[in-house]
Amino acid sequence: MHKRKPIVGITQGDSNGIGYEVIIKAISDPRVLEFFTPVVYGSSKLFGFYRKSIPEIEQLDTNVITDAADAKPKTVNILNCLPDNVFAEPGQATPESAQAAIAALDKAVQDIKAEKIDILVTGPINKKAMSGQGFGFPGHTEYLQQQFGVKDVTMLMTSHRLRLGVVTGHIPLKDVTASITRERILSKLRLMNLSLKEDFCIDQPRIAVLSLNPHSGDGGLLGTEEQEIIIPAIADATAEGILAFGPYSPDGFFGLGHYERFDATLAMYHDQGLAPFKALSFEDGVNFTAGLPIVRTSPDHGTAFELAGRDIADPQSMRSAIFTGIDIFNARLDYEELQGGKMEVRRIDGGERRERPGRPQIA
Repeated sequence: MHKRKPIVGITQGDSNGIGYEVIIKAISDPRVLEFFTPVVYGSSKLFGFYRKSIPEIEQLDTNVITDAADAKPKTVNILNCLPDNVFAEPGQATPESAQAAIAALDKAVQDIKAEKIDILVTGPINKKAMSGQGFGFPGHTEYLQQQFGVKDVTMLMTSHRLRLGVVTGHIPLKDVTASITRERILSKLRLMNLSLKEDFCIDQPRIAVLSLNPHSGDGGLLGTEEQEIIIPAIADATAEGILAFGPYSPDGFFGLGHYERFDATLAMYHDQGLAPFKALSFEDGVNFTAGLPIVRTSPDHGTAFELAGRDIADPQSMRSAIFTGIDIFNARLDYEELQGGKMEVRRIDGGERRERPGRPQIA
């Protein structure tokens, strides 16, 4: 099927972290520009500052723009959306670096809503610093859910080894149990099942569901959430034709490699899933937000302030985020063609957004 070269918008993230370094390293090889046109949202001044700290990059063609519509192929386009007096303080979480991260993200989201870019790849942010500047969201995932007006999304971590979603995301551990409901688990299973079909070309996805309590509750001895909530939710999903299995005790599930038997795994809370995921796939792990009408990915690491400006950050996760986004974008085009017919258009926050034909609304 026909594939066109997508325009990939890449936000700088926190300007004092490793965002610029991993972005520059990931797109410095001119061969990668045969596959997509990058638009880096941030500052040409900051881009130049961090580029100088990477001496192995001798040649890098750049094009400074103020509108994504002016992006040129086979070059690194830098969209200036920060004040001219912006400056870098590598390794420091500052109000200015948080404001820069917010500005770059807001502009990129505005452009993807206007269809000036095709894919959104977000650089790492410092959540606490952004919260102090009025960001108002625990992270990118919740911000994008609100921006695109969808009822539910899920953080779907992907790598060459496994895919992993979570029922609860960026919330305190003490609030997890009350947030685990039959309806929420079913909603995440629906999202994952649809995403695995549309975004990863898996015809009949098999999804493993983890338990909440040690040893799956030991028949109620160590907790009743499995019997009262998780098992009924799996039964609900099965009744809808979703191939969901479990609940599995996480220690044995990952320790014995059982995740390899499934197309994806649903964890109950953030660290239950992301700790083993990063242990297995830290170098090339990617965070994909399933359930959005647009394609958004990010590397699976944070700002790593302790590495900033030292030319030692590994760009592989950022590179994987870019190419995973391209793969998903192309998979959605294939899905649309297989469904037959053009994409329908619906309105989101006053702007038009193309939507897949017949895509069901996720409750």
